Amino acid sequence: MSTVKERLQRSGLSLPKAAAPVANYVPFVRTGNLVVISGQICFGPDGKLAPAHTGKLGAEVSPEDGIAAARLCALNVLAQLEAAVGDLDRAVAQCVRLGGFINAVPSFAGLAGIMNGASDLMVEILGDAGRHARSTVGVAELPLDAAVEVEALFEVR
Repeated sequence: MSTVKERLQRSGLSLPKAAAPVANYVPFVRTGNLVVISGQICFGPDGKLAPAHTGKLGAEVSPEDGIAAARLCALNVLAQLEAAVGDLDRAVAQCVRLGGFINAVPSFAGLAGIMNGASDLMVEILGDAGRHARSTVGVAELPLDAAVEVEALFEVR
């Protein structure tokens, strides 16, 4: 069976360094066999927001760039999870839930398709353990004008 790192490598990806919080909160909380990951924005491997991933879907950000931003958010979620539990292969039992926030103009109707970027990445990297419940909402603004933010809940061992 493939490991998380092998799946990342096959996809041409690697986990970034877990981002430090920018306000008065923690990036994750572990309670019992659950880990809650605070919302992660679409920082790239360099720890910065790319111009293509700032602004609103339906205006400055294309659907393709929105999907890429959601994938980056999911990678950042996994980086925080690794910081919380160490070895993802041994520790992750299930991605229970993803919550997606899409910075969009009021008329943008493609929210679910954008969030599929994060959902698809979870399954791609975690296999069946990446299948999850989900909610996706459009919002008027996100921190640093990010296009997408994703929060998560995981069951761990």
